This record gives sequence, structure tokens and C-alpha cells, in this order.
Amino acid sequence: MTTTWLITGATGMLGQDVLARLRRDGEEAVGLARGSLDITDAEAVDDVVGVHRPRTVVNCGAWTAVDDAEAREADALRVNGDGPRHLAEACAMTGVRLIQVSTDYVFAGDGASPYPEDAPTAPRSAYGRTKLAGEQAVLAALPDAGYVVRTAWLYGAGGRNFVDTMIGLEAVKDTVDVVDDQRGQPTWTVDLADRLVRLGRAALAGTAPAGVYHGTSGGETTWFGLAQEIFRLLGADPGRVRPTTSTAFARPAPRPAYSVLGRDRWRRTGIEPIRPWREALQVAFPALLHEKKGSAR
Repeated sequence: MTTTWLITGATGMLGQDVLARLRRDGEEAVGLARGSLDITDAEAVDDVVGVHRPRTVVNCGAWTAVDDAEAREADALRVNGDGPRHLAEACAMTGVRLIQVSTDYVFAGDGASPYPEDAPTAPRSAYGRTKLAGEQAVLAALPDAGYVVRTAWLYGAGGRNFVDTMIGLEAVKDTVDVVDDQRGQPTWTVDLADRLVRLGRAALAGTAPAGVYHGTSGGETTWFGLAQEIFRLLGADPGRVRPTTSTAFARPAPRPAYSVLGRDRWRRTGIEPIRPWREALQVAFPALLHEKKGSAR
């Protein structure tokens, strides 16, 4: 049995869109949810890669509970660090390319200009440390066939996210307080899935060198700015969104104050970076609103 693509974490918000994109294009792809493949089990990973014999693996599986990771770092590390290492080692044994999805949390988040792909990492949270461990494992085991794609502020129709939350709150709250001291790049999972697929194809064609890429939308805003744009798209008064600071929402894991990522490396492969965040949100919004209404029934 030979498979062109193998997607782990395929029932997650991003994994669903990667799989949908591949199937829409008529590509042979197998998607595995956590119940079908535990990436922390090295033997299970070896077996799956050996049976399906993919040309490219995209790992969308991850521990994403940022705050829970502070108290359960060892558990998060097994998923975010050991899991990618097992996948990378299995891919190295069989000559398979691996795309590992990572995060802006690997940086300190105290910058003032977009972090380039080769910027020094300095995670301040357990989540960031565990994701960095996964990056390092992939790049060490697959120096010529390992790809790390860092992303941030993801939203999509297939899971819980900030956009979904704001749509719900607009319907029931007169005003909403949203932090205005964290900057980032809202990124639609459909757009990121497209770039992951393009990167995998370019990797097979030999036009995309292995290493780190940043898969985020263009431009930047704050959570407050994003919430105001969501209210506008709903036809609601954006003045109902009120700015506040991170101290008003104290959480176990520190959030990066600055999560804007530079995206120059894409153009060297002939692939354009993802479009501006506001343009993407406008295109995505009808499907997001439809999904929200459907889940409320």
C-alpha cells in the first residue's frame, strides 16, 4: 500500500482543512486522528509509516492546551516533542518528507519587528518549550527532508477559536472587553492548509529547501482589532468592543506580546506568502458564520 500523503491530527481544525484540500485536488491522502495513531508510541508510528509508505507526512497533531501545559509539561512534551521525534525517525528510515506544524510561542514575544525564520528562539511557556523540542527533533533527524512551519492565531470552521467565540459573544453581550496589548497575525486554517500542501509538493519537486517557514497571514493587529473587525462583519457596532490589557485576563501561561512572524522564505521557493489577514477573514466569514449557526441548533 502506497500513499502520497499521510496527515496526523486529521480531525483537528487544521488537519481537517489539509485533508479537505488534498481530496479536493484528487490526491491520495490518509488522515489519522489521535484515536487511530498515538504519535507518542514509537512502535505505532513506525508501523503506520511502514504500512502506508507515504511520500509526505504532515503532522497536525499537537497538545494545544497552552495553560494546561504549565502544570503538565511532561505530558505536553510527550505529544509535542516525542511525537514529532518518532515521526521524524520513522520518516528518516523510509525516505519520507515531514512537515511539522509549530507555533509563534517558540519566541519570547518581546520583539518590535517581525521575527525572521532564523531568529533566536526563547520560549517563555511550557507549551512553547515543548513545541520547540518538536522542531529541533524534526530538523535533527531530517536535515534534508524536515520542514517546520510556524503559525499563529489560527481560526477555522473545524474547531473552537477566537473568531468563533466573538461571534457567539456578539449575540449575547452588550459589550466585550478584549486585550489590546498583544499583536499577531490572524490566520485562516484554509489558507495555511493551502501553503502546507504547496510546500509538500515543492519539497517533492526539489524547489523548497528543508528548514523553517512561517505560515501566517500578512499584516498584523491586536485581539481587540480582530474583535472589532468581526463585529463589523456581523453588521454590529465595533464600538461595543472595549480595549483592555493582558493583566485583566491573568492565565497560567504567559502570552507573547508580539507574535508577528516574518515570511520571506516562501518567495525563495516560488510560493507566495498568505494574503493579508483582513482579506482572508472577509472571505472566510460566511463559512464561519454558517458553522456557528449550525452548531447552535
